[in-house]
Amino acid sequence: MSINIIVGSQMGSAEYVADQIHEYLNDLNITNSLFEQPDESTLDQPCTTWIICTSTHGAGELPDNIKDFYESIESSDDLVAKNYAVIGLGDSSYDRFNQAAKDFDSLLTKKGLTQLAAPLEIDAQQQELPEDIAIEWLPTLIGKLTN
Repeated sequence: MSINIIVGSQMGSAEYVADQIHEYLNDLNITNSLFEQPDESTLDQPCTTWIICTSTHGAGELPDNIKDFYESIESSDDLVAKNYAVIGLGDSSYDRFNQAAKDFDSLLTKKGLTQLAAPLEIDAQQQELPEDIAIEWLPTLIGKLTN
């Protein structure tokens, strides 16, 4: 099992959550790589699973650093990953709450990857820290990978 953690972050919050996931997986000796500036070459990295950890920017847009990667997926017919999970960070006071995560989820399903879990939508309005919410969710995801 190998996991690529792919980050879409405009202000740094998704990057911090992804860093915490990376450390957690390392502590469990699960092979993983972190891509904070994903590009087309990331598509070719050998792995079985992608975790997309992205915030939503502006009025429901993808963060700048992940737009090209998203477009690469749209135009690709042969993705190396077989499974995926999406973590979205947003603020529910906005109309298009976690739209970037929803867009990734839809695209990856359309491209034939297997969704391991419903997207985790982290709301900035919650009291818990985003990284704590993500780490609490990870054992369920890992359990699905080991079955």
